[in-house]
Amino acid sequence: MAGEFPNEEKKNEVGNVKTLSTTHVKPKKQIGRKECQLVTFDLPYLAFYYNQKLIIYKGGHENFEDIVGNLKDGLALVLEEFYQLAGKLDKDEDGVFKVVYDDDVEGVEVVAAAAEELEVAELTAEEGTSRFKELLPYNGVVNLEGLQRPLLAVQLTKLKDGLAMGCAFNHAILDGTSTWHFMSSWAHICNGGASIKVPPFLERTKARNTRVKLDLSQPSDAPEHAKSAGANGDVAAQSGPTLREKVFKFSESAIDQIKSKVNAAAVTDSKPFSTFQSLSAHVWQAVTRARELAPGDYTVFTVFADCRNRVAPPMPDSYFGNLIQAIFTVTAAGLIMSSPVEFGAGLIRTAIESHDAEAIKKRNEEWESNPIIFQYKDAGVNCVAVGSSPRFKVYEVDFGWGSPESVRSGLNNRFDGMVYLYPGKSGGRSIDVEISLEAKAMERLERDKEFLMEA
Repeated sequence: MAGEFPNEEKKNEVGNVKTLSTTHVKPKKQIGRKECQLVTFDLPYLAFYYNQKLIIYKGGHENFEDIVGNLKDGLALVLEEFYQLAGKLDKDEDGVFKVVYDDDVEGVEVVAAAAEELEVAELTAEEGTSRFKELLPYNGVVNLEGLQRPLLAVQLTKLKDGLAMGCAFNHAILDGTSTWHFMSSWAHICNGGASIKVPPFLERTKARNTRVKLDLSQPSDAPEHAKSAGANGDVAAQSGPTLREKVFKFSESAIDQIKSKVNAAAVTDSKPFSTFQSLSAHVWQAVTRARELAPGDYTVFTVFADCRNRVAPPMPDSYFGNLIQAIFTVTAAGLIMSSPVEFGAGLIRTAIESHDAEAIKKRNEEWESNPIIFQYKDAGVNCVAVGSSPRFKVYEVDFGWGSPESVRSGLNNRFDGMVYLYPGKSGGRSIDVEISLEAKAMERLERDKEFLMEA
């Protein structure tokens, strides 16, 4: 496989990115037919978009054909364990969604492309996402489309001095923890590992074993770039404010200052606020200021929390699927803006700590009795919604030519107030905060010296 570009005569050029080949990769060995029921933790994400990640490398461009071949060879091996990513969504006769793999499926879509005038530095300097669109597969594709298309698509783009790896994962079958477990396992195999270190735990029904019947439809005439699923399961066009995205890079020192400030007024014998709680409260307060909300307006903080260690019985970290739930806390904007930052941190901590096994079970039972498929942006009014995690070891995803220069989220699943957290490239306790915000509010946030830790 290495060094070959099948269908190379079908080159296609869009903008500055030229498509060299489109192929599909399946597990290297025969596995047979495997089925896995989607559970309550998975189903609400059918109406979200494919979850996109863009990993930018300095290197990997030399001997590009061989690199692509080696990546596909490694992918075929790692898919022997993560075979669900090579499958398709399906429904049984009762309308219960499942992942189905058999040896006749197409497998993972892999596109090789070239943008040889584009430099790594141009992409790492990009604060928005406009340059990323042509480097990412499945822009504007909802997860429900996994009934007809691959559950994972990868685009490998040769740059002038590096390689961009754009991935689109069907969010109905995995969350961030599973995503980075897969990526690190794939990189480990490509870097010479004989086998993956920790196999995925694939038994979803161990976490929840309720069969939920859903009647979802997707009109065939809806334009692909404007699809999203509403509460009734139908696809509708998106509309909303003009958004801007920006990455705010907080150094280890800045993170320590934020955490110290939040904990300065804490009661001596109380549990200190965590880094996550401190940074989240810092962001929530600053975004609320930037929006210039009225004191009586509600504002909602939402975190998509990993429930692997919260459910009863606990699931292993290697659980493959979605095992997250959105945790909400709401208050008046005036209270967030006029109170010390530890006020917001306290609300966040209380919401997170109260989301125990009993609360998770209750949430599941309520949803199962009235399953509503939300749109990706239904996180609450004037919300700040935090996804991803600085705990994900994204800068350790090394396929053999070095660590990433930058890791970013794609264009999908963005709305006013969406925040993605990543570890900083500099390591230590540094954190990158990737925010999508209404354009005028973003302008105010960029000038907020208190938020930027410049005061």
